Amino acid sequence: MWKDKDISIENILKDEVPNHIAIIMDGNGRWAEKRGLSRSNGHREGMERVIEIVKSSVNIGVKHLSLFAFSTENWKRPKKEISAIMNLLVVFIDRQLKRLVENDIKLNIMGDISELPEKSRKAVEIAVKKTNNNKKMILNIALNYGGQNEIVYSIKKIFKDIEKGIITIDEINEKKVYDYLYTKGQPDPDLLIRPSGELRISNFMIYQIAYTEFYFSDVLWPDFVEEEYYKAILDYQKRNRRFGGI
Repeated sequence: MWKDKDISIENILKDEVPNHIAIIMDGNGRWAEKRGLSRSNGHREGMERVIEIVKSSVNIGVKHLSLFAFSTENWKRPKKEISAIMNLLVVFIDRQLKRLVENDIKLNIMGDISELPEKSRKAVEIAVKKTNNNKKMILNIALNYGGQNEIVYSIKKIFKDIEKGIITIDEINEKKVYDYLYTKGQPDPDLLIRPSGELRISNFMIYQIAYTEFYFSDVLWPDFVEEEYYKAILDYQKRNRRFGGI
């Protein structure tokens, strides 16, 4: 269990907890604007939900948690807002890296972090390195990420390996492509959660979610507290996943 808090959720079937949960964290700006606050305040509150949901995931036995933090399209936002998000990334790592290590959580980055500000990029690289050998849960953070870009990225890597003679064209199949994605070696998401009332996947993990169960909520991300998270998991546990069968 997460060492600073012991949570017991009686209604959740522990042997049916999703192995991999993906979340599109959306609604920070709208949450702040509704309260007459700056969008930066919304992102700050959203960071608190990240901490809470990571703890909750560890406590119930989730093995893979993927969080959509910053997309390739988010660079279009005002510079002040982007700067606040990047600074919060550094704050999050400063505050939580020790806990990630203590609780055996491995940080994996999805996306091209070379375009991040130097301070943010270095903080991320240090966190990835320090948690590299952790095994209890993998925390995937999507930064400067786009699902279509991920596929293009994987195709380029495949072609390079073909040119080097590492693999042949005949070896390329659906499973082999997974070896070139940011989530290499990980299972597909069982459950994708989208708060904020939007009904789209916003270019997130589009190769990996072919048979993922979706859960949409009207709750904005800063209000997506532990109880809302468990509500999504309980809804998932009522479903019959057939994967194309009967």
